[in-house]
Amino acid sequence: MIRYALQCHDCGLDFEAWFASSSAYDSQAEAGQVCCPACDSASTAKQIMAPALSKAHSKDFSAKMKDFAARARRHVAENFDYVGEKFADEARAMHHGEKEERPIWGKAKLEDAKALADEGVPAAPLPDALAPKVPKPPKALN
Repeated sequence: MIRYALQCHDCGLDFEAWFASSSAYDSQAEAGQVCCPACDSASTAKQIMAPALSKAHSKDFSAKMKDFAARARRHVAENFDYVGEKFADEARAMHHGEKEERPIWGKAKLEDAKALADEGVPAAPLPDALAPKVPKPPKALN
């Protein structure tokens, strides 16, 4: 059995229906047998849905995502220079050839990130879940 989220094109109603299989839905929809419960229109379509996962799959997926995030954080920490609040300036300088290109990561205000995009500077947001811990600044030498 498979459950689909459906929508009526005529009245806009969102509803769900169960089918024996995806091919059963296809054949019934093609024959005009999938009708809106509110207006009885056969002008319906499937909506985008996330797959339902069992708890075992969900735990496995969660473990894989945690492992992926840990590997991504480690890769960024080992291969990218942290430039902190100077990210936009550093990325812009490298883009314009004023500084040698190197992989960097840091922080940028939303307006600075939008300006980089408008200027064609290749930069992308790094989700917090994938960002390594911010390195501590070195202690001042006395």
